[in-house]
Amino acid sequence: MQVIDWLEHRYADVLSVEELGFIRDFHRLPRDSKALCVRMVMRKGIHFRASKLHYVEIGDIALAAGPLLALGWIDEHCPLPIEALFDVLLKAEILQCFGAVIDQPKGKKTDWLPTLSERFPEAQAFAQWCAPLEDRLFSLTIMGLCDRLRLMFFGNLYQDWSEFVLADLGIFTYEKVEFCADSRGLRSREDVDACLFLHDCQQDFEAGEAVAEVVERINGLVLSNPWLQRRRGKLLFQIGQHCERIAAFSTALTIYRDCAYPGARVRLIRVLERCAEYQLALGLATQAEQAPESAAEQQQLQRVLPRLRRKLGGPAIKRSSPREMVRLDLQLPRVDPALSVEHYVQAQLAEDSAPVHYVENSLINSLFGLLCWPAIFAPLPGAFFHPFQRGPVDLLNEDFHVRRADLFQACLAELDDGRYVQTIRERFTAKWGVQSPFVFWGVLSEELLDQALDCLPADHLKHWFNRLLLDIKANRAGMPDLIQFWPQDKTYRMIEVKGPGDRLQDNQLRWLEFCHEHQMPIAVCYVQWLEQDA
Repeated sequence: MQVIDWLEHRYADVLSVEELGFIRDFHRLPRDSKALCVRMVMRKGIHFRASKLHYVEIGDIALAAGPLLALGWIDEHCPLPIEALFDVLLKAEILQCFGAVIDQPKGKKTDWLPTLSERFPEAQAFAQWCAPLEDRLFSLTIMGLCDRLRLMFFGNLYQDWSEFVLADLGIFTYEKVEFCADSRGLRSREDVDACLFLHDCQQDFEAGEAVAEVVERINGLVLSNPWLQRRRGKLLFQIGQHCERIAAFSTALTIYRDCAYPGARVRLIRVLERCAEYQLALGLATQAEQAPESAAEQQQLQRVLPRLRRKLGGPAIKRSSPREMVRLDLQLPRVDPALSVEHYVQAQLAEDSAPVHYVENSLINSLFGLLCWPAIFAPLPGAFFHPFQRGPVDLLNEDFHVRRADLFQACLAELDDGRYVQTIRERFTAKWGVQSPFVFWGVLSEELLDQALDCLPADHLKHWFNRLLLDIKANRAGMPDLIQFWPQDKTYRMIEVKGPGDRLQDNQLRWLEFCHEHQMPIAVCYVQWLEQDA
């Protein structure tokens, strides 16, 4: 009922005649029929054996199913191909119904399917297939409609109705956000249809349909909703990457040229280079160098530009050497291969007076998330669509920080006068377990929080937090694996761990460079395994 009430209140002008009729009829159903309908919609698939529907809150399934059958929401005469029938029958039941034509009754039921499919190519109702079984099969006919309602409620099709169960059980807790009148992702019926169209295009692409046809359909879609435009851009970017992988460079070039999704420009440059279009690639890379869209793009341009100039016969340009890093070299016995290399280094370096925590991206992100909670969960238009959001929809958009600049400034100002310590501690208690795109509750303990707040200087926190806000998607990953604290001295050291043959990734290199630039203590630890005696 929560979904129905929500949709009626917020999407009345968007709902179709069919959807409004469904809501009207749902309200009129007996309680047990409503419960059965909800149970079936929440379950996987669309075919349900009456004998398998046992729910305390429903009672007599046959009585509850009557009104649903009358409305046509379920059908017990739906023709089933034998492949679908096999999904709802046990092995013993298949033998009971088809034993006379199964040559090897001791085999697996999957072994019987090819022969039976060839012998029985026509679809039939369950009662026709399985006359010996005293059971009924209900087939849900409204799943498409329910998926449209789910899309309007969640703003996506990857979340499902289990969110309600998980929330009711207390497994997931979400921040309560005030929803303004503009808080909905799909503003019109055209938006709903366009979102479903994009979803179908993605399904067709993943099913192996011709890429050119899928791309043509996607590009033919007229969109005025910025949120959907970004979705389309992301889908095209993914298709472009697929074309690169299969060496369909001409199609990849066409896609990337018209794609505004972050990262498309540098991919276009790389594909031009692979096609030996060095002059075009250099011109685009030179233009991008003047205004890189992100630190990640700038880093990649620093690699590709010298290479392109060299290929065009230009003078060799020496790349700047990476900054010298503090290096630790350890040789350790690998007693338990199941343990990660980070755990070995943590155990090796830890002391009673200098604890080491395996935090990777969790600590800095969590401190940022706790301090900036009001800004992150601000009820801005287009940020929150429903009560089951882990964070704002526009979290990874380029204007995420800009739209909340004053709010973030107020939060970060607490780092200047020391208020942040009490704020973070209070929020750690008050918000414990509430879903957040930044806070790692499974890692953040009270001990770790206390040591971090005692040992991490406020100006270092401010540098990290501002860097996160520059590019959340790129910068909330790549942080060093370990952190070591010296509580008595109120100091710390971050440690990036590399096992044999492992190398620093681009996002890790950017974080290391950033920390060196701001005189933050950081080291890279290289591990070699000691040979074990036989």
